[in-house]
This record gives sequence, structure tokens and C-alpha cells, in this order.
Amino acid sequence: MTKQKLLTFLLFLLSIGYSFSQDDLLNELKNEANTDSNYELPAFKAVQIGNLQSTKIVGKGDFYFIVAHRFSPFSSGIDEFFGLDDANTKIQFVYSFWDGIQLSLSRDSYEKTYSGAAKFSVKKQSDSFPLNIVAYASTDIETQSKTSDFPTLEFKDRVSITAQILASRRISKNLSLLIAPTFVRQNNLQKFLLTGDTNLNQFIIGLGGRLKISKRMSINADYALNLNRHENSTYKNPLTLGFDIETGGHVFQLIFTNSRASNDSGFLTRTRGEWFDDVAFGFNIVRVF
Repeated sequence: MTKQKLLTFLLFLLSIGYSFSQDDLLNELKNEANTDSNYELPAFKAVQIGNLQSTKIVGKGDFYFIVAHRFSPFSSGIDEFFGLDDANTKIQFVYSFWDGIQLSLSRDSYEKTYSGAAKFSVKKQSDSFPLNIVAYASTDIETQSKTSDFPTLEFKDRVSITAQILASRRISKNLSLLIAPTFVRQNNLQKFLLTGDTNLNQFIIGLGGRLKISKRMSINADYALNLNRHENSTYKNPLTLGFDIETGGHVFQLIFTNSRASNDSGFLTRTRGEWFDDVAFGFNIVRVF
């Protein structure tokens, strides 16, 4: 056999092998697609809509690093550069050891609050089930208050607990909606503070949505309606409007909100600003590793 014939024969064998491997790969992809075809795509791209949690859970082995800034209201004027001179910052780490479960730790400069949270997937939206159901719980520990100011202050008085059932639906390719029945057990510092808020147990309905306007951008909104806040309370319901911008391994969330807190119990129960008078700029930067 001449070299030319040998080379031709080897190229023929390689082409056959390539064809079979290509067929195997296509069959594998087809099988994976058939396996997952009964589930809808996730309703939300980020783990938060703005301030409110979404039904997204990070994938197993994924590590998220999140930086959240909440500036002062625009109404603070030019002397404070319309709020940009002053900001509360939260640093958060999110990781998933198991499918459908994520854990997180964070520190928010608002009231110097440390937080731990867990999120569990209960049910996914599919051809046979209309909703994504996720359970979420967090514990916030406020460390700003001093015993010199509150001599009877104990550790338990610093702790707030939030529990939520997050239910979302991907209505269409571009629109997703969420409802979140919420319970917050506020810390007992409310007894020491003259806010008129004597109800430590708060029941709240969270509402949120995402409208995709391009391949990498969406408009987001969330709102929390408090059902049993004291009528003389100085606190308000938090409203957040914003945009998601996806850039590779980052998600930038640009938001406008009347809340300066990023931790759950803080923004849900201790928002002080009126929306039209005290709206402020903020953002979340999400980096995925």
C-alpha cells in the first residue's frame, strides 16, 4: 500500500469515527433536553429581585459574591451629592453544597447587622405544576446598640427572624411574577425605641416581578405590604424599582428604593422613607465563581 493510499484510508477511518462521535453527542444532548423539557426556565436571573428574595437558587458548587449599596435619599441635596456621599453596604457570600439548597452569610452596615440564611427548593414549575415554590429563612443579629444606652439589653433582643414562602411563575418568555407570604419576628429593641411600633410579630405580603426587555436586561420591581403594623408606627412599606444587567459572570442590579437596609428584617419592617420624598439610588453587584 502506497503512502497516498494509506493516508486516504486513515482519513476515511477518522471521518467515520467523527461521524459516530458526533451522532453520540447529538443523542446525548437530545436525551438531556428531553429530560429537562418538562421544566420551565428559571423565573428570575438573580437571587434577589431588588430587595426581596426571588425563587432562584444557586447551582450546586456555585459560589456567589454579592455587594449591595444603599445610598441616602436624593432629597439630601447637593451638599450630600444627592445621597451618594453616604451609603450602607452589605457584603454577602452565597454557596450551594447540595442541589436545590443554598446557604449564605452577610454583614450589612445598616445597624451593623450580621445575617445567616437558607433557601430550599420545594417544587419547580413544569408542565404538570404551575409554580416555583421555595422556602426561605434568615436570622439577623443587630450589633449597633450598646448596653451603655440600653442597660437591660440582652443578646436575644438583637435577633430578628424572617420566614418566607416564595411562589413565582414564569408567565411568558419575558414576564415573571412572585408572591411571598412572610413572617418577621422583630428584635425586642423595638421596646426601647420610641417608634410607636409595639407589634414584634409582623405579617407581610411580598410582591415582585421581572419584565425582560432585551437579551441581557430586565425591569424589576418588588413591594412588601405589612398587614399588622401599628397604626402609629413611623415605618413604611418598602418599594423597589430597578434594572438587571447581565454581563458574563456578573449581574448588575441598579435600583431605586425607599429602604436603606439590605438585610431581610431591616428592609421589611424598618423602612423609614416615603417613596416620593425619600427615594434613593442603590445597586447589587453579583459575581459568580
